[in-house]
Amino acid sequence: MESVRRRAGLFTGAEDDPRFTAPATGAERLVLAGVLAAQRATLELKCAGVAELSRRSVEPSTLSLLGLVRHLADVERRWFRQVLAGRDAPPRFSSAADPDGDFEGAREEPGAAEEAWAAWREEVAFADRFTEEAPDLDVEGYDGWRGTVSLRWVLIHLVEEYARHNGHADLLRERIDGAVGV
Repeated sequence: MESVRRRAGLFTGAEDDPRFTAPATGAERLVLAGVLAAQRATLELKCAGVAELSRRSVEPSTLSLLGLVRHLADVERRWFRQVLAGRDAPPRFSSAADPDGDFEGAREEPGAAEEAWAAWREEVAFADRFTEEAPDLDVEGYDGWRGTVSLRWVLIHLVEEYARHNGHADLLRERIDGAVGV
């Protein structure tokens, strides 16, 4: 008897998948950080092996895998450096004059993908250090949109942000080369 194949299996074999190794029980900080790490790893998997990260989904949309990486670098920077750490850290890829620069500026130029990934990795490393070194999840920062927020809320919000954009990455990747998977 043949087994039924799901349309979207894993990009990697289940035994090789590095995304789901964090604890599912235990300390809240470890669980939240683990779920966020899995979402970040999913973004990397969705973009792996794609030569044209700036390829658009469908005109006139400016949505692209490169745009998602740039956007999420700015999102990480905003919530962890600006809001929680209180640093003067303007976005890397967007601005008040060009609020959609993270997506609209995502062009296939020499070094553009490497620059975006380096920025994203730098922001993720800062966020991970901040989370690990925070005395607890009740550390607060002020955001003009949400008001006072806690580290707990930011971690949950980032999981939601990545989950939404990883759904976009699913569709982009399938459109680019037909690859589907979790």
